[in-house]
Amino acid sequence: MTATLLDGKALAARLRSQLAEEVAPWAKRHGLRPTLAAVLVGDNPASRVYVGKKQQACRKVGLESRLVELPADVSQARLLETVDQLNADPGVHGVLVQLPLPPQIETQEVLRRVDPRKDVDGFHPENVGLLVQGRPRFVPCTPAGICRLLQHYEIPTAGRHVVVLGRSDIVGKPMANLLLRRGPEGDATVTVCHSRTPEPARFTREADILIAAVGRPKMVTADMVRPGATVIDVGINRTPEGLVGDVDFDAVRQVAGFITPVPGGVGPLTVAMLLWNTFQAARGQVEQAG
Repeated sequence: MTATLLDGKALAARLRSQLAEEVAPWAKRHGLRPTLAAVLVGDNPASRVYVGKKQQACRKVGLESRLVELPADVSQARLLETVDQLNADPGVHGVLVQLPLPPQIETQEVLRRVDPRKDVDGFHPENVGLLVQGRPRFVPCTPAGICRLLQHYEIPTAGRHVVVLGRSDIVGKPMANLLLRRGPEGDATVTVCHSRTPEPARFTREADILIAAVGRPKMVTADMVRPGATVIDVGINRTPEGLVGDVDFDAVRQVAGFITPVPGGVGPLTVAMLLWNTFQAARGQVEQAG
């Protein structure tokens, strides 16, 4: 058996096309374009590539993008002042601070400073709390993209056992909370494994859906996967052989029923959901303004 590929790249293109069709008439009606501002600290090559992709994606769907660049040695106070300025700017609807930040910066303080109504990454404590309560304002982009992917390929979660490898605030925790929601895109039984979980394979082998988000190249091997399971690989790891995921793709593909490639799986959907969150933020702010 060879697993069916879950083509996140193709789905992301479809979602962007649908979004562009919604954005154009909305922008014309209100006389403004939804705008995303990205704050880039330092010159981390990977961060610059990620921000560039987000800006390019914005333009393709009719969103405006702004880039605010700060030096790597920026002070906490200066970075917070920049966030405050973007919060106060009515022409900016979504604000993201590209992670990781330099060691002199307290990341959580910066994320708390972003106006929760403009927090399109979904990292502000207020938005995290709403997600945990099952009534999210903004869903973190990678988990949101995974949910769209499962829905598109008609892979049910209700009543299924989902194992999430990783407990990060960006993927693991919000993913688990989304899957626990009542409704057709939730109602799963969720197990979260992490670095202190002894013998994670004994859990992964029981999973109907396995989501790997640990940042360890090819950690998930074929003997860790139940035959026919759906395997979602969130990892993007640079190795001498190129980009690889957290899953040993070639081996696991012979066991799983469905699998995401790296690249071309979850990554494009993450960007697509960021665009969607930005449009939702703009609509919400315009409605609130009356």
